[in-house]
Amino acid sequence: MSTAIVTGQPVPGSPIEGELRTLGFDVRTASDAAEAVALLRTVPATGRVALVDAGFVGHLHALRLGLTDPRFPAGAVPGAVTVQDASRAALTRALEAEAGRPAPGGAAVRTGTGLPDRLAGALEAEGVAVHRPELGALVARVPLAPQERSEARQAVAAVDDEAIRLRTAVKSRDGFFTTYCISPYSRYLARWCARRGLTPNQVTTASLLTALIAAGCAATGTRAGFVAAGLLLLFSFVLDCTDGQLARYSLQYSTLGAWLDATFDRAKEYAYYAGLALGAARGGDDVWALALGAMVLQTCRHVVDFSFNEANHDAEANTSPTAALSGRLDSVGWTVWLRRMIVLPIGERWALIAVLTAVTTPRITFVVLLTGCALAAAYTTAGRLLRSLTRKAERTDRAAQALADLADTGPLAEALSPRLRPFAKLPAPAVAALGGVTLVAVTALTPAGSAGPLLGAVAYVLCSSLAVSRPLTGALDWLVPPFFRAAEYGVILLLAARAEDSGALPAAFGLVAAVAYHHYDTVYRIRGGSGAPPRALVRATGGHEGRVLLVTAASLLAPSGFTVALTVLAVVVALVVLAESIRFWVSAGAPAVHDEGEPA
Repeated sequence: MSTAIVTGQPVPGSPIEGELRTLGFDVRTASDAAEAVALLRTVPATGRVALVDAGFVGHLHALRLGLTDPRFPAGAVPGAVTVQDASRAALTRALEAEAGRPAPGGAAVRTGTGLPDRLAGALEAEGVAVHRPELGALVARVPLAPQERSEARQAVAAVDDEAIRLRTAVKSRDGFFTTYCISPYSRYLARWCARRGLTPNQVTTASLLTALIAAGCAATGTRAGFVAAGLLLLFSFVLDCTDGQLARYSLQYSTLGAWLDATFDRAKEYAYYAGLALGAARGGDDVWALALGAMVLQTCRHVVDFSFNEANHDAEANTSPTAALSGRLDSVGWTVWLRRMIVLPIGERWALIAVLTAVTTPRITFVVLLTGCALAAAYTTAGRLLRSLTRKAERTDRAAQALADLADTGPLAEALSPRLRPFAKLPAPAVAALGGVTLVAVTALTPAGSAGPLLGAVAYVLCSSLAVSRPLTGALDWLVPPFFRAAEYGVILLLAARAEDSGALPAAFGLVAAVAYHHYDTVYRIRGGSGAPPRALVRATGGHEGRVLLVTAASLLAPSGFTVALTVLAVVVALVVLAESIRFWVSAGAPAVHDEGEPA
């Protein structure tokens, strides 16, 4: 239950109490700080509490932004302040201090004018993070004189806050296709959903179901099925945009929504890849290796992005010439859109997949997708390398820990790293790359069924242990997690492609999907400030080096049962990881993570 206390002398004709009720607040009034303290003590111990100046004049959406956003422990706009449960005690102390503060002449302070603003300042002085939203053209004031009040009301009437609400529902940084082909109408769909009481989670689920139906259509292997799959995939993306816009439009952020939003995009895309592979198989074309390769490449691209961003998350500034050049290019409008399209974000990528599915074959779709993603990966990775080599900021302990968590080091490397630390002479990325290249090269060049992959895995375990034996604080140490991901996923792909059983590749697809989910889950926990998954989970899944050793050993010791081994490992990893992930993301302590950065 949310409660709002309107403080100060009532203003004739003020709609503030009705506006607060529209926002879902139970409204009470207090003439001064002392009465507000008494009212606050009667408010239930749980639930949002707001104090609003009776003289507030402003847009309803300004109040909504300041008082109802669930992601922040406290919020404020001029004339209004709010806290959630964790900051209630701090608000009570600040309000009691205001009630007992003597006025000139010894009388207690009896006016509510400016009280919410003073309380917001007191909360910040006590260390509470008070969110102050950017209002832009929205009005939020507490005018004192009648003339000022009249001018403030005229300013409110001159600005359409609904138009601003619709515009700001769209993510500030999006791709060209999303911005110009989806958002112009999906924002209205988001408003339609909000007015009918639909939640972002319901829209997210609808998007997932639509994508799964699209994958099922693709799996039919017919031209009609491919056309339907392409259309449904595009509609799924419209819904995917709508859920985030609905969350921003109505400020319906939630921990469950964070989990769904963070994971369903990948589930939809990779399920669609599987549908295309199944459809191609019905037509006599085996493209499972291409489907798995597309998933591996796309996941490794994301790991590069995640690792680089986490490595520089709390850097004061990027002083590199590359960053300066990028800033200058941002002033040339067309280059911004060109650079966003080059990286093949989710909108452009899904549009490409949908069109190619409808008019070509699954093989052509995957070949074009792999080519585009490879070019995009080369472009983005080159830019990050240049920035890292020329920037001057130092890596913080938090960033080094985030990179260590993203490395997904298991018990083998954990045990070996302290013993190998004295031999850590080369940079960590070089050692990680050496181990990965050795593993993949030996696997690719030695005969099927030989001990080569297992020996390469042993060398990989040693190199990966050596790479993380020291804190990842070097300029290029953000490359270590991507090298690990590429080696692990790559060797699974190679071993499955060389297996005698045709079912090995679909089984490998399932295993990589389960492991990739674990890695995405780790990323979004770190982004939310909750840290990595428990070490017990990482140990239970073996870490990247343990899984590599296990898969290569299975390919050598049980070649006829390799498909079964991959399937069992995929099921075990999926069950363990999903159980812990679901427990965490539906718990009260999970963060409300909503990706507002670069498009995925």
